[in-house]
Amino acid sequence: MTRDRACIAKATRDLRRSPPRRALPTELAPARRAGCGLGRMAGRVLGRVLGRVLGRVDGRNAGRMGPIRMGTIRMGTIRMGAIRMGAIMAGLVAAWGAPACAGTLTVVVGVSAGMTGPRALVGQDFTHGVALALEDLNARNVRIGADRVVWKMLSEDDQGDPRQAAVIAQKFIDAKVAGVVGPDTSGGAFAAERLLDAASIPMMMPAATDSRLGRMGSRTFFRVIADDAVVSRALADYAQQELHLRTVTLIDDRTAFGQGLADAFARDATARGMRVVAREYTTDKASDFSAVLTRVRGQHPDAILFGGVFTQAGLMLRQMDRFGLDMPLMGGDGACVSDLPRIAGEAIRHMVCGDGRLPLERTPGGLAWRQRYERRFGHEAYQAYSPYAYDATMVLAQAMQRAGSAEPARFLPALRATDYDGITRDHIRFQPGGEVADPQVTISVYRDGVKVPVKVQTVAR
Repeated sequence: MTRDRACIAKATRDLRRSPPRRALPTELAPARRAGCGLGRMAGRVLGRVLGRVLGRVDGRNAGRMGPIRMGTIRMGTIRMGAIRMGAIMAGLVAAWGAPACAGTLTVVVGVSAGMTGPRALVGQDFTHGVALALEDLNARNVRIGADRVVWKMLSEDDQGDPRQAAVIAQKFIDAKVAGVVGPDTSGGAFAAERLLDAASIPMMMPAATDSRLGRMGSRTFFRVIADDAVVSRALADYAQQELHLRTVTLIDDRTAFGQGLADAFARDATARGMRVVAREYTTDKASDFSAVLTRVRGQHPDAILFGGVFTQAGLMLRQMDRFGLDMPLMGGDGACVSDLPRIAGEAIRHMVCGDGRLPLERTPGGLAWRQRYERRFGHEAYQAYSPYAYDATMVLAQAMQRAGSAEPARFLPALRATDYDGITRDHIRFQPGGEVADPQVTISVYRDGVKVPVKVQTVAR
């Protein structure tokens, strides 16, 4: 119920409890805008309340007064003493003015991520980023228009399953959330994107990187990190210029993310004179890569490009050592999270990462933010995407504030025009299709088990 309706309903209930003995004629003009001050929303109800109160006033004590105007209300001739009239008017202002109708707006943000299963650490980290943003917004007493806002999170575990992500997207639509952060996988994002676009609900992407997501024609898609096409070009440049690779074997896990990265790298490597000697396949649930690595050993490539996530990448690195494959294993965002060194052990030395984001130490507020994050959620909670989930949530909130509304149809234009200085970068802006402008990529290697950035660049699309 809107503020106007809530206040009118309250006036109506009071009138029914104590009906007036004599009604005065009133002319109620529409309030010029939503609000609780006299002459705005109160103008809709004050005439009726005055009718009840003034109907009980004994006119014998009064001289004759002319027409009275207040806000948008015009009342007929009233016989009443000036002093008593002033007292009643003051009382009505106190009773029916802004404090009684001060708005509190609840804004719900949906979060879809895989919070159980093999990618649970990443999904939980992702969700923590949104939670911290909403806690900060509540602490700041943010207002949208005249309303004080209470920010709430509706988080759902999609288990990294596209089918579950579609079910959750429909749940968000039914719940009329103001916006969605996630899903955190490309497969889940594909399943949710068309549903959320049809419902005109903004969809913020801090983790899913498949380039095709930005080419589906959605009006509500926004991504705050670099997509796979951008990451692939940076990886291919590094492979050619720094690693001097001539041949590469591709392995992908048949997920949307894995296939997308492998496809992009095959194109970019070939354009730079490298040769793809073979393409192998696994799954996102595999743990034994003996058969695949046996074939790779017979192909004698200079390196492997793995399209997959950290759980499989870590196990593959370990098994590469057993097979005597002393070569780089290149991977994208999903492979290079904080838990990877624990899984890979000493074999982490083979890993070359292409991340569509900056290292925290090179972001405007990342390191200080991480300290707050770890105090709130623990030192082991941070993985990769929580700072970007935080910024994605703040971008949503800022668009609502600038538009003066939490209705997606009203704040989507402001979201498209975003220019926000976040903790991950200054000037978060979007291109017409929703991709982040001026995407940034970091190439990293591991030295003594520590991830070390070796190249940071802004990549032209």
